[in-house]
Amino acid sequence: MQTETTHDPLVLYGETFHSRLLLGTSRYPSPAVLEAAVRTARPAMLTASLRRQTAAPQESGNRFWELLKALNVPVLPNTAGCHSIQEAITTAQMAREVFETPWIKLELIGDDYTLQPDTLNLVEAASWLIKNGFKVLPYTTEDLVLCQRLVDVGCQAVMPWAAPIGTGKGPINPYAMRVLRERLDVPMIVDAGLGRPSHACQVMEWGFDGVLLNTAVALAQEPVVMAAAFAAATQAGRDAWRSGTMAEQDAAQPSTPVLGTPFWHAK
Repeated sequence: MQTETTHDPLVLYGETFHSRLLLGTSRYPSPAVLEAAVRTARPAMLTASLRRQTAAPQESGNRFWELLKALNVPVLPNTAGCHSIQEAITTAQMAREVFETPWIKLELIGDDYTLQPDTLNLVEAASWLIKNGFKVLPYTTEDLVLCQRLVDVGCQAVMPWAAPIGTGKGPINPYAMRVLRERLDVPMIVDAGLGRPSHACQVMEWGFDGVLLNTAVALAQEPVVMAAAFAAATQAGRDAWRSGTMAEQDAAQPSTPVLGTPFWHAK
C-alpha cells in the first residue's frame, strides 16, 4: 500500500508528515490487530489517551506504551473525557510528560450523550495551552465562528467533526463543512463521525487536509483490511481535489463529440 505524500506533504505547526490519515489506538480486538492495522495504513500520527495509559495495570500499560514506541509513529496524546478547562489543562500537562511531546489533541466535552465539544470554553483552553508551548489540535464542531476563534488564539490547525464520535454517519452538515473549508486558510483534519472509506474520500475531495479515525477501523470485521481501505480512500480524495473535479452539469453531455453527419444518414 503506497500512501506516502512526499510530493504533497501534510504540514502542521511547521512539521511535515508523510500521510494524511491519523489513527486512534483504542477498541481494537487485540494489540496484535492494532499493530497490523498501523503497519498497513502507515498513518501520520497515532492518538492515545493519557487516561488509558494511567488507568491500565502497570504491566498492561507498559506493554501498550512499548507497542506505540515500537511502531515508530508520532504519538498525538488527547484529553479525552475532560469536562472542564482545568481538567483539560492538567491532563495535557501530564500527557506532555508521559509521552514526551508538546502535541495535544484538545478534547473538552460539553455533553456526555453526543460527546459534543464544549464550544463555550474550548477557545479559552486552547489559548492557555498555545501560550504554554503546546501544539494544539482542537476537536471541534463544524461551526465557522468557533473555528475562526481557535485560529485567532493561535491554533495552526483545527479538527472539525463530521458527525458525533463513534456514529459512523459521515458528514451530516455538508454545507457547513464546505463553507468552513472555503473560509479558513489553515489545515483542517476531519475528526469523528466517519464510518466508511467513501466518507473519508468525500471530505478530502472537498479540500480537507486529513482525517482521523478510530471506531471505523477498530470495530470493522476486518480492521487491518479496513485500515488499508481508509488509507487508500484518503489519498484518492486528496488526489481528486488536487487534480480538480469536473463541474456538475444539469443536462447530459456527450463524452464523444459528433462531427458531421454519419454516412448512413445521407440520402
